[in-house]
Amino acid sequence: MRHKTNNIKPFAAIKIVTAFQGDVFSQAIAQIKISLVKIQSGVWLVCGLTAIAYLIRLIPGFTLFSPLILAILLGIFIQNTIGVAPKRQAGIHFAMRRILRFAVILLGVQLSLSQVLSVGITGLLIIITTLLSTFWFTCWAGQHLGVSPSLTRLIAAGTSICGASAVIATSTTTESGDEDITYAIAIVTLFGTISMLLYPLLSGQLNLTPEAFGLWCGVSIHEVAQVLAAAFQVDSVSGEIASISKLSRVLWLVPMMLMLGAISKAPQSKSRIAIPWFVVYFMLLILLNSLNLIPQQIKTMTGQVNQLLLTISMAAMGLETRLNQIQKIGLKPLYLGALSWLFISISSYGLIQILY
Repeated sequence: MRHKTNNIKPFAAIKIVTAFQGDVFSQAIAQIKISLVKIQSGVWLVCGLTAIAYLIRLIPGFTLFSPLILAILLGIFIQNTIGVAPKRQAGIHFAMRRILRFAVILLGVQLSLSQVLSVGITGLLIIITTLLSTFWFTCWAGQHLGVSPSLTRLIAAGTSICGASAVIATSTTTESGDEDITYAIAIVTLFGTISMLLYPLLSGQLNLTPEAFGLWCGVSIHEVAQVLAAAFQVDSVSGEIASISKLSRVLWLVPMMLMLGAISKAPQSKSRIAIPWFVVYFMLLILLNSLNLIPQQIKTMTGQVNQLLLTISMAAMGLETRLNQIQKIGLKPLYLGALSWLFISISSYGLIQILY
């Protein structure tokens, strides 16, 4: 009898474990379904605004605007006119946080360490000096103007590194407010667009070679698209140099995010700094791309997907932006953006004249 009992116990244990695992699995599936139901209405709204942004960009006269800025403007318009139903908030928040971080990770596919080396020692020195000095100057000026540290850092990152993408990436490590993010994106987009239109007009008057002009564009203009539009308008050589120097500059987004993440977490935890894992994945993709392990077709496709995901995130951010909150911030951040723009334009030009 005891022998039979010993044989039965293992099978009974297996049944209990199997039943438990099945129950846990079914609960997990049920939870996922509930989460999908909660976010779907908000995600559909964000995707609809994204589609409209891409359609608007096809209209003559709107091609100069990136879908990112169009999407965020559409979101702001909807939020501040007809408003957004509370049931859509979960999906909007999901798009603004989760999808945004995934988009930042995918930026790594477009970057490689070889791009840094191809700029040369002198070009790299100009990029690093301009980036660090602009970031420091912007933080210093923001402190004296009375702009909040969070908004100051977003403007500093957007101006010194890569425009809206840097603002977005930085916001994920500093936990900035939606109004700060929107204001910073608007500021860097404004002054980046001014550079895009102004630089080609100044190329002849400033006596810059095509190579020097391309480097100036890559080092000082905010957005990648703005850099290419300004540089290729003057010369194909300028465009090539500008694209390489700009992508080399974008690589500094990694240490900048880690540094800002450490600063923002420091007051909360003196002994331990939270690791932003999406930055680690971002760096991993850069490493894989540097080793030529990612086919060109995948990189091209990923670049398009990345642009789409960023646009979705911007639409969500617009839907979370209330203009009455931005009005409370005032015009000081706009002055800060102007000072930062003048500093990076003038200082980079001076370094190129001296060193290049």
